[in-house]
Amino acid sequence: MQTLTRVDLEQAARQVYQVMPATAQYAWPLLAERLGCTVWVKHENHTPTGAFKVRGGITFMHWLKGAHPQVKGIVTATRGNHGQSLALAAGALGLRALIVVPEGNSVEKNQAMRGFGGEVVEYGRDFDEAREEAARLAKLHDLYLVPPFHSELVKGVATYALELFDAAPELDTVYVPIGCGSGICAVIAARDALGLDTDVVGVVSTEAAAAKLSFDGGEICETPSANTFADGLAVRKPIPEAFAVYAAGAARIVSVSDAQIAEAMRVYYTDTHNLAEGAGAAALAALMQERESMQGKKVGVVLSGGNVDRSVYAKIIA
Repeated sequence: MQTLTRVDLEQAARQVYQVMPATAQYAWPLLAERLGCTVWVKHENHTPTGAFKVRGGITFMHWLKGAHPQVKGIVTATRGNHGQSLALAAGALGLRALIVVPEGNSVEKNQAMRGFGGEVVEYGRDFDEAREEAARLAKLHDLYLVPPFHSELVKGVATYALELFDAAPELDTVYVPIGCGSGICAVIAARDALGLDTDVVGVVSTEAAAAKLSFDGGEICETPSANTFADGLAVRKPIPEAFAVYAAGAARIVSVSDAQIAEAMRVYYTDTHNLAEGAGAAALAALMQERESMQGKKVGVVLSGGNVDRSVYAKIIA
């Protein structure tokens, strides 16, 4: 992946701000009281799609329009937030957006993708099978296959890290959830572009720990399943380009259980009255797990999205 400069990030931010304003980051006092450290929350649950991915969708479509002006439409695989992002960005350019999701995907995320103009196809038992189907449909319908990880996606996503680091430059550690890796790679890229020495810590589910196993072992590992309710983390195998970035740039990767993620979702509600989906709460869950070593420090957590089905959230909050 190309090295990004502050100029690259500011240029990407200008494209993003044509569609949405910057999101807030707040140091919440009740989280500080609970955890014994300053806790800055980056609120990517407050974008037009309710998740950070929209930023990458915007910059990617700008790039696609310039690099491949003849494209009629795009196809991609997603569990929801990446798909909403691309449906919104493609619709703004008048392009078709075909989105492949695994069977039994979040009903409300599917509705949201359709709301932004995407055509949703359900296929396969998990994200990795949906990805294979997306590749087949790209050839069949002559559509541009948007990968889950691409340098132009990372550039857009890195604008949230630019906002966070500009607001809170003295962070000791930032916790970032890992699915396909655009979030953690973006935070690493922005940290390096700004010349900071903040530790970046990736967070995975204990039920989808391929990124952690790969990081700890120094080579890409695949897990047989990825059965977590935190669908943004439900990936069986790291994307090689993303792995190369976080293998070199992350301090460590932490795994959290579904029970710990659910508890973090409740804490977000109690202490900040914010809605977090499973992947969105994973960073806070990891900080809660590591609280002893974070006493007195300045810590950032990325609340990457708030797109959780009402029935799931009702059970967790209860």
